[in-house]
Amino acid sequence: MGNSYAGQLKTTRFEEVLHNSIEASLRSNNLVPRPIFSQLYLEAEQQLSSLEAGSRADNEEEEEEEEEEGSESSSPPVSYQMKPPPEGCCTTDGFCQAGKDLRLVSISNEHIEVPSGFLLVGAKSPNLPEHLLVCAVDKRFLPDDNGRNALLGFSGNCVGCGKKGFCYFTEFSNHINLKLTTQPKKQKHLKYYLVRNAQGALTKGSVICWKGAEFRGRQSSSSTCSTTLFQLPESSGISGSTSSELLPAANTSTPAGTQQTAIDHNPSTAAFSSAVYNGKESAKQQLVKSNLSALTRPSVLGTLTNSGPPKKRHKGWSPESPSSTETWNLQLNPQAPNRAKNDGGSLSSLPHSALMGPASSPVVGSGEPVSVPDNLLKVCKAKPVIFKGHGNFPYLCGNINDVIVSPLLYTCYRNSQSLSRAYEQYGTSTIQPISEEMQLLLTVYYLVQLASDQVPLIEDLEQIFMRSWRESHLSEIRQYQQTVPQSIPQVPSQIAPVTSAQLPWLAGLAASSCNDSVHIIECTYSLAEGLSEMFKLLIEGKLTKTNYVVIICASRNRAIDSCIVITGKYQARILSESMLSPSDYQKEVNYQLVTGKVETLGSFFSTLCPEGDIDLLLEKFYQENQGHISSSLSASVNKPTALNGTGTAACTSYEIERHQIRPFQLAVAQKLLSHICSIADSSTQNLDLGSFEKIDFLICVPPSEVTYQQTLFHLWHSGILLELGLEKEHLTKQRVEQYVMKLDAEAQIKFKAFLQNSMQNPHTLFVLIHDHAHWDLMSAMHSLYPQTELSTGLVDRLLNCREVKEAPNIVTLHVTSFPYALQTQHTHISPYNEIHWPSSYSNGVDLYQESKKYFGLSEFIESTLSGHSIPLLRYDSSFEAMVMALGKRFPRLHSAVIRTFVLIQHYSAAMMAVCGLSQMKNYTSVETLEITQNLINSSRQCPSGHGLMVVLRIPCTPLAAVAYERLYNVRERLALEDNFEIILGSPNSGITIGKHFVEQLKIWQKIEDVDWRPQTYLELEGLPCILIFSGMDPQGESLPRSLRYCDLRLINSSSLVRTTLEQELGLAAYFVSSEIHTEKAVVSDVVESDPEKLSSTDNEDEEIATEGSASEKRSPMKRERSRSYDSASSSLSSKASITAFCSESSPPLIAAGDTAKSHQVLSNSAEETTDNCEKQKQKVDKGAQTTVSKHLPPVTEQLDTNQNIKSAQISITSSSSSPFSSSSSSSAPTHNSFILQTSQCFMTKASKQPPIVFLPKLVYDIITSTDSSGLPKSSSLLPYHSVMWASSFRPLMSKMMTCTEQSLYYRQWTVPKPIHMDYNNRNEGRMDTFHPRRLLLSGPPQIGKTGAYLQFLSILSRMLIRLTEVDVYDEEEINISIKEESDQSYHQPGDTWPDLETFKKIPFDYTIHDPKYEDASLICSKLQTINSEDRSMRRRQEDMYTRRQTTRMRLSKYAAYNTYHHCEQCHQYMGFNPRYQLYESTLHAFAFSYSMLGEEIQLHFIIPKSKEHHFVFSQPGRQLESMRLPLVTDKSEDYIKSPTFTPTTGRHEHGLFNLYHAMDGASHLHVLVVKEYEMAIYKKYWPNHIMLVLPSIFNSAGVGAAHFLIKELSYHNLELERNRQEELGIKPQDIWPFIVISDDSCVMWNAVEVDCSGDRKSDYTWTERNVSLKQILQRIEATPNVTHYALIGMRKWSSKTNSAEIKEPFSCCHVHDFIMLNVDLTQNVQYNQNRFTCDDVDFNLRVHSAGLLICRFNHFSVMKKQIAVGGQRSFHIKSKVSDTPVSISPAQYICAPDSKHTFLAAPAQLLLEKYLQYHSHRFFPLSLKNYGHPVLSVDCYLNLGPQIAVCYVSSRPHSLNISSSGLTFSGLLLYLCDSFVVASFLKKFHFLKGATLCVICQDRNSLRQTVVRLELEDEWQFRLRDEFQTANAKEDRPLFFLTGRHI
Repeated sequence: MGNSYAGQLKTTRFEEVLHNSIEASLRSNNLVPRPIFSQLYLEAEQQLSSLEAGSRADNEEEEEEEEEEGSESSSPPVSYQMKPPPEGCCTTDGFCQAGKDLRLVSISNEHIEVPSGFLLVGAKSPNLPEHLLVCAVDKRFLPDDNGRNALLGFSGNCVGCGKKGFCYFTEFSNHINLKLTTQPKKQKHLKYYLVRNAQGALTKGSVICWKGAEFRGRQSSSSTCSTTLFQLPESSGISGSTSSELLPAANTSTPAGTQQTAIDHNPSTAAFSSAVYNGKESAKQQLVKSNLSALTRPSVLGTLTNSGPPKKRHKGWSPESPSSTETWNLQLNPQAPNRAKNDGGSLSSLPHSALMGPASSPVVGSGEPVSVPDNLLKVCKAKPVIFKGHGNFPYLCGNINDVIVSPLLYTCYRNSQSLSRAYEQYGTSTIQPISEEMQLLLTVYYLVQLASDQVPLIEDLEQIFMRSWRESHLSEIRQYQQTVPQSIPQVPSQIAPVTSAQLPWLAGLAASSCNDSVHIIECTYSLAEGLSEMFKLLIEGKLTKTNYVVIICASRNRAIDSCIVITGKYQARILSESMLSPSDYQKEVNYQLVTGKVETLGSFFSTLCPEGDIDLLLEKFYQENQGHISSSLSASVNKPTALNGTGTAACTSYEIERHQIRPFQLAVAQKLLSHICSIADSSTQNLDLGSFEKIDFLICVPPSEVTYQQTLFHLWHSGILLELGLEKEHLTKQRVEQYVMKLDAEAQIKFKAFLQNSMQNPHTLFVLIHDHAHWDLMSAMHSLYPQTELSTGLVDRLLNCREVKEAPNIVTLHVTSFPYALQTQHTHISPYNEIHWPSSYSNGVDLYQESKKYFGLSEFIESTLSGHSIPLLRYDSSFEAMVMALGKRFPRLHSAVIRTFVLIQHYSAAMMAVCGLSQMKNYTSVETLEITQNLINSSRQCPSGHGLMVVLRIPCTPLAAVAYERLYNVRERLALEDNFEIILGSPNSGITIGKHFVEQLKIWQKIEDVDWRPQTYLELEGLPCILIFSGMDPQGESLPRSLRYCDLRLINSSSLVRTTLEQELGLAAYFVSSEIHTEKAVVSDVVESDPEKLSSTDNEDEEIATEGSASEKRSPMKRERSRSYDSASSSLSSKASITAFCSESSPPLIAAGDTAKSHQVLSNSAEETTDNCEKQKQKVDKGAQTTVSKHLPPVTEQLDTNQNIKSAQISITSSSSSPFSSSSSSSAPTHNSFILQTSQCFMTKASKQPPIVFLPKLVYDIITSTDSSGLPKSSSLLPYHSVMWASSFRPLMSKMMTCTEQSLYYRQWTVPKPIHMDYNNRNEGRMDTFHPRRLLLSGPPQIGKTGAYLQFLSILSRMLIRLTEVDVYDEEEINISIKEESDQSYHQPGDTWPDLETFKKIPFDYTIHDPKYEDASLICSKLQTINSEDRSMRRRQEDMYTRRQTTRMRLSKYAAYNTYHHCEQCHQYMGFNPRYQLYESTLHAFAFSYSMLGEEIQLHFIIPKSKEHHFVFSQPGRQLESMRLPLVTDKSEDYIKSPTFTPTTGRHEHGLFNLYHAMDGASHLHVLVVKEYEMAIYKKYWPNHIMLVLPSIFNSAGVGAAHFLIKELSYHNLELERNRQEELGIKPQDIWPFIVISDDSCVMWNAVEVDCSGDRKSDYTWTERNVSLKQILQRIEATPNVTHYALIGMRKWSSKTNSAEIKEPFSCCHVHDFIMLNVDLTQNVQYNQNRFTCDDVDFNLRVHSAGLLICRFNHFSVMKKQIAVGGQRSFHIKSKVSDTPVSISPAQYICAPDSKHTFLAAPAQLLLEKYLQYHSHRFFPLSLKNYGHPVLSVDCYLNLGPQIAVCYVSSRPHSLNISSSGLTFSGLLLYLCDSFVVASFLKKFHFLKGATLCVICQDRNSLRQTVVRLELEDEWQFRLRDEFQTANAKEDRPLFFLTGRHI
């Protein structure tokens, strides 16, 4: 059937989502109220059980499913017998019966006569698959570009023989010899349009788009809705839970009526595969070929020749939901009671005649046609809208142009029957869907309770069905939720079902109470008779009071047929207009303007005015008052300027807000930053922040010039470009424009440059900010078609392009106030990447101290609630009444045209009334008069001429132009051109204002630029003006604080979705000063001071309107308003007598925009303390109550419209001498106007009062009505026009939902339509549909999102810089005062290397100067002057790392890096190839024996393949033999000779092992020394590094063990290399003996450059700069006689280094952190493998005592990074018994042997060292702070804490020791002493009396042996109780102590 649409969209998650929804709603606490019909006594008819109710079959025949290529049905197709051809005619394929060739290839170049209105198309013959046959077909019978509006039937000509007038396609197919075996259908055989190419040849053109416009046959309960094109998802194969929904129910226990026949969906599962769609293209290909771009841009029903079914854009009924009437329905119909025959659902073919129906019927017609009367529109004054319900719908013929047919109700019915499907998984389906009778009955009841000014809403109906079904099946649902039901089906409900016989009676009963608003027509045979009767009643005028006609055809032996006709003029108009897409709406309005249809409206207005035409009045007024007015005006307007010039009087209220970041914006910026960091921190490697050095960005804005300029303005004033270093000082506007892109035709060039820039700068992070992100979400695929605007789909084309998605350095940030359309099931944005604007209050606590309070939608709604003083949302009842009246008079005019013309008329009349034409006040509304009056008078209240802004929102651009022109002319005639400006704000153009006003703005804003013009609305601050704001949607424009009135009376109220509605109201969003705490308090003061004012009504009077008595009763959601209106009419008359009070002598009046301030004046507020206000207050208090209240003219809708107009008269007084002498205000209590001094400027109050918003009544009702949870109804509307609900049965939104919960709700319950850019972004529910670098920032309109994201860029940039910075230790050297003060200079400051002989003369400095040892014991030598200063502990050891002084340094290009650094150069070095596969490495064992340990040591090397060249392997077995060493004589710039060893623990991520840049690319050997248990993790992070794995016995050892093994291994390797290379003829001493031992926190290296060019030798200057480690090592390695030095080190860097420290370039002292160690010379000096702390000090002392040279290069320094993890801190001392972490003090680290002390899980050596550090004074009490008498420490250095000094001596023969003569020691420490310590050695030293001894040994036995061997008892006294051990268990080998006193 040519005019039907079909196909069904399937979502794979539907079953699951639906079930979750129902389960969630069922678990909610509140029970659903029982529907009214559940309480009625409904008598059940015996012959129908509840189970049978859904299984009726009717006797009508089912149509065959119409598919493109056959395969429609599982049953065999009915064969078609072709009529035999006439005798003697041609029957050759490709030729017509007259023998003429029709093949395209043959006649492509021939001239073919094509009659007007015909098109050439190509037909396919089954016998000639490769050929097309050319036919001429009347285009009316072909579909339009959208696959719609094809007339049923056929009209065609043969182009071969020229025969014309084929009226049947069957006849035509016979004539052109198609030779068909199935019934001929044009949809199957007319395939392509034929077009002429450039050469004039006829070629195959685009596919004829039948697919989108076909029915899939009569369904069980009815056919698919007409405007629905159910597009299949690309890859929605039948899987999982969905298969049962698609296939016919096979369960035999399911009643026949609930079976799902194949015809209901697609006939075979193959139809749902992605590649095959009934043997043709996939859904996606079809979508493109069908040219479905304009699916949502239909036009209203036209005549038979040019239009078919309505192209509805929405899925609901009401204006409240423009998308609600959209018929993109995702829902299948799994449970519809089926009208299949009882033969098991097989399909029979309908007769061909049934296919022929008039185009107007969008659904299948049946039976006799119904004729639409010719003069229907003329009589009815509106086009009736017919909603097809259940069953068959008759054909319409005749004047079908005057009716509109919609399938939406049918869709709703069908969807509601799918609900019980969710429970089938529990077993036998005993839960029946809601019956058709019940559906219809509930619909009737819903219509009955609608007020006369309400419009039905499909969402409401869906919820009614849902609640009814749930309520009647609660017990079963609960049972299913708890247990699996029994197999025996139960009766689903105690309520007897409604039968078809009862239905008409019950419907009539329900409708009987509604005053004929709903009329029921019952038919006997078919709907046709009911429709005919309805048309007859309409023509006879008998349905004037009826808004809805319900036609029911019900009989006992078959299912019901029904339809609902909307006959109410208001409802029908709203519903029909809601079917227009935005572009069609514009076209329609434009058409009416261009064709002059609106002139009748103009002439009608002229007749209204008894004084004559308004234009004549204006002209007359202009002539009479020209001279007077212009002079008085110029005086009044120019005076302020003059005063300003002289400085005598200027307004102080005007101040321009400077750019500043508010706490909220900073909080949001930080949230954004934390999200970016979490993306970077995730293991997915989607964002590598460490590789970026700087930030760049591009802001995309909608193509609005004002928004563009506004963004430039914000960007300029934020200073962000300079801060990010993107631009230099002296920024020009052209440079700023590079960072903002308007999404218009030129966007692609700028975007291409952006992409190119991002590719060329991989180390720059580009942030692509998509501001106002909800603006254009059109799929690029749909925007390619010619009928769409050029700019649509740009966002998809640019921001979703492959380059952006794949670029690793582009992050996309969508910013919007209305994120709903980006929160669908197919969104690109992960829910974890959404950032919502934080709420200002949490549990009543103000989270952010803001000086201003945001006033948004919820605050506006709140102001309308009872108990609040100022209803800021209002509607204009008299305006609405006039519009309604005119709508009835001019039914053919679009209501937008009528509304606009009425409002222009009102504004014109109001301006005239204010100017003195008092008779004109009858022709405006009170609200418009208030606005105009305050506008005109506001600038007169201020010495500088500041005024208020009125925004007049006119979405339709042509209407806005008309309004502008008209108001401009009226203003000129009234000589008001210098009083206020009228600005036409069009999205595509800038702001144009008069020169006079430009000059004023320049004076106010102190702008001196001659050429300056305002470019944003914000720059119009204080300008009195009417801004006519046009464009279908606001595009992010901000309005100034002087905005006082936001007039939205002309917004398209018939076509609203949540986004549309909220963005219109977002225009009025505002920041008010938070000093005004609550307006409620203010009002109570007013009540006391002037009770009469309260009798005056505000503009909410529609509540008690002329129609209000009925509406008040019926509207279920009305709410009490904040005022009582009862006495309004009486106060009106009482005030009439005092009109004359306000005369020329009256003081000028304040503008009626003054709420809070005026209230405060009245209530003796302390806020205004000026003399003016005091005088004023007295005036008011003196009983001038009448004056005050006079300016609050009461208006109430208890009067009729005429009285309303009269009431307005009272508020205007005219004076012939000066039209401006009295300015009165018609404001409501909201705007109590007061007489104040002239100097009272409107701007004083501007920052304290939000604007007042006027709405259409329909929108006002939606906004202010709430559901049971308090959620505004607008919030539950469809969120956006290009998305749809995933299911009709979704849980309701709740007011308590947070933004995150709302997002999750929309993500579950909305899906994008094919026109949405996210439509194809689905991956069967997997998470990888989310783009990893895409974020969404949402926040209310005008709240400061731009400032927040600019601040985000700033802190992101700072963070990136921070990532390139490190905290390095910056501490002065300690113990400088103890240094030997020597004047002797050994080397010159500029010497490069030390001289060996000179260096040997330098004495060793025993004192430790490294600041990390600030808490270590001082080492004494007799050379030092011992300072007995108190070296008390300055900090506790635990706090050492946190308290040490650091400074932040920018990493140089020679820095060492951790694992977070990735750059192109290091990728290979790090071991990551482009695919991130790890390099191979091999494990090698390396064993050597060590006598001291008494066993063989086995180490393991992990050597990557890339590093094997550093090693020698044995040839046959590839055994590791040695590590290659260079020669001392080798010289090369390209490599470092010394292998570098870095011991590390706990720092696999943070250790600085990447030396690539530090070594400046030089070849070097770097070995990480790791513990066995950490091997795997280090290998994972550093796959290309050589690892030396320590034996497992060292897993709990300290750094001493690592140093010990590194040194021993290196010496052993040196021996092996000497042996190996000796065979090659190289001397052993020529092998390079040095290794480097480096800490894992050395980050950068510096060199001091000394300039000794001064006159004297001692004069020099020096500078320190960052250099590469390569340079330093090569310099040291090149030292003359380098092999004579045992240890070489360098200074620790400090910013406080002074000249004295580097005066001597080389020192002989301790070296730490980064050392070069000569393993050959130090062969016999070992590191102590047991040590945890101070092992380097201990080793330095051993080396020195062995007579070896230690050299520190003072001109080199190393910077150490502060790393908060790993290293020494990885050792935690905890109890061995309990796992609970308990703090254990160092005093508990030792205990008496054999005691029951808690043992600790820590190495004994660590406990010893820590104990001695903190509690050594217990062992050496005499030594405490006794620096002159140190503790003698033999052969070791142990840290006894800063308050005890030690003196180190070595027991080795020939060792260098200090001269101890003259030194008396306060203690003796013997630590694990070896055989070199003998009794005679100890007897050389002198001790104080009472000095203490501490002997430490491995066990108690050796302790006793040591005491005996060293004859200690001779001089020392021991007690049994003086024996201790470390708090270790026996198996942990504790250390034992013995203490004694010197005798």
